[in-house]
Amino acid sequence: MIERSRRPVIVAALALAWMLPRTSLFAQPGPERFSFFGTEGAATGGGANPLRIFSARPVPTPVLENSPRIESLIRGGGLELTLSDALALALENNLDIAVQRFVPEYSATDLLRSRAGQSPRGFTGGSTPGGLTSGALGAGISGSGAGSGVGSAGGITGGGGSVQVGSAGNFDPTLSVNFSYDHVTSPLNSSVVSGIYNVTGKNTAFSASYAQLFGLGTSYSLTLTGQRQSSTQRNLLYNPASVTRFAVGVNQPLLNGFGRLPNERYIMVARNNTRVAENVFRLQLISTVVAVENAYWDLAALEESVKVAEQSLAVARQLLADNRIRLDVGTMSPLDVTAAESEVAARMRDLTVARTNLRFQEATLKNMLATRVTPELDAARIVLLDRMPQPGDPDIPEVGEALAVALEKRLELEQADINLKNQDISVRFTRNALKPSLAVFGFYAGAGLQGTSEESESGIFDAFSQSMRGTYPEYAGGFSLNIPLRNRAAQADNLRSQLERNQLLISRQRSRNSIELEVRKAIIGLIQGKAQVEAARKATELARRIWEGEKIRLEEGASTSYQVILRERDFTAARQAEVAAQAAWVKAMVEMDRARGLVLDRNGIEYAEALRGELSRNPVTPFSPDGAREVE
Repeated sequence: MIERSRRPVIVAALALAWMLPRTSLFAQPGPERFSFFGTEGAATGGGANPLRIFSARPVPTPVLENSPRIESLIRGGGLELTLSDALALALENNLDIAVQRFVPEYSATDLLRSRAGQSPRGFTGGSTPGGLTSGALGAGISGSGAGSGVGSAGGITGGGGSVQVGSAGNFDPTLSVNFSYDHVTSPLNSSVVSGIYNVTGKNTAFSASYAQLFGLGTSYSLTLTGQRQSSTQRNLLYNPASVTRFAVGVNQPLLNGFGRLPNERYIMVARNNTRVAENVFRLQLISTVVAVENAYWDLAALEESVKVAEQSLAVARQLLADNRIRLDVGTMSPLDVTAAESEVAARMRDLTVARTNLRFQEATLKNMLATRVTPELDAARIVLLDRMPQPGDPDIPEVGEALAVALEKRLELEQADINLKNQDISVRFTRNALKPSLAVFGFYAGAGLQGTSEESESGIFDAFSQSMRGTYPEYAGGFSLNIPLRNRAAQADNLRSQLERNQLLISRQRSRNSIELEVRKAIIGLIQGKAQVEAARKATELARRIWEGEKIRLEEGASTSYQVILRERDFTAARQAEVAAQAAWVKAMVEMDRARGLVLDRNGIEYAEALRGELSRNPVTPFSPDGAREVE
């Protein structure tokens, strides 16, 4: 039995040995809190199950069904769409957007991983400079020779020796426990020490170690070991005997590896890349919104083209009917009737092509707006409720103003700046790695040795008490210096990081020049588009007058049916050109918003709602109900 006077000491010692790992192991900081894991608060204490860290965390399965909004917009066999409805459906159902929704979550897992001391796994668009991998964290205990094992207690000699305590552990602490039982019989060649010619020994051993690394490079390790030994050899002070040891080692780099930069570099990069991940998702939003807007207006233009083709066919049929009447009364030759019939066939061909193109475009737009095309959606005809806007003078911005907005809003430049920040971290880290390695360390250990009777196991507790009280202490301290005499690897890493930074600077300037060129092209496109719309309208009006005049001449006998057909073809071509010019101008406005980085702002799209895919309201279309472009 354990003596009552010793019980408080033993309990306090064991509690201290257990509380140190418990506090750090189960009270993890904030990066564990991810809503998509569904474990808010699971790692912050508050009664959470500590064993949860060893189980997989569930991730919701993607929902591959259309949002209810689609069904609400299908009325009477038609899918009625405004532009804002189309954008809302795309944000809820578009698969390209759904794929990129995982990128911000990837960056969150990278941040969690980096806070454990490991390098991020990365994602498309996120930059982790290669220079950061030199001397990566996570190597574990590199050298704590004096802090492991039972030590000299219970041996024949008790002399000191060389001590070195190296860096130990990760940001995520590690607890290791080992238990063993050993029974061995050994022949001896001498009886001087043991008094007999063969020895049978029994050894029950227990060891526990704990190690952790901190942001400044400080690391420490705790080791607790104990053995219960019994032997048949003679001349032993205690048999059975309990041998214990408690050791603490601390290591602190002073040159290479000192400070938060070399130790938390992955955390810094992962934190920067969370913003990159947001921008990757925003760029996908912009790409999809631009594609949906262009597809919407292409469909509107094709609808107009079908109307033009239908009206042209109706005119051709009317001319054929009139020519047959004239043939019956003898004022027209059969050849003119044949020409009119040929024109009707050509107009029927054009109408078929226009309707086919319309169906193709409908299928393309539906694919953008739905997770999957159901039979109901496939059968529904798209009914567009917004008409194409008309160009106006305020739609063309000033070049200087547009360039200033683009350089402020374009996400590509922000991503280039973040990549430069990450590369600066690499340059600074490799500069730190040029220094020699100098570390100071300290070590304390307490040993215990006590006999154990066969009737009582109190000896092991008495030995642990001696270890904790420092009855047989060991103190050690010193420094470790490692000087690379040529240092070529570190020099190469630092030079490489600086060269990569210069390359990124050039790439950023190239992106800036490309953005400025896109803005200038967009402005030129708007100017040309507006001029083309105005010219196309005038050409259509003049072609209509010529066609109508030619019809009057035919009725008066001053023209032929073939001339009327030619004038009607010119009129139809002019109307189709006007529709194409108007569609090109609207798409030029969309490109102007994209070039300036205003697509999301002008459409009122919120990042958080788009990321969830759950919209509380429709995006705000940049076109007013009367068809005029709203101006900021």
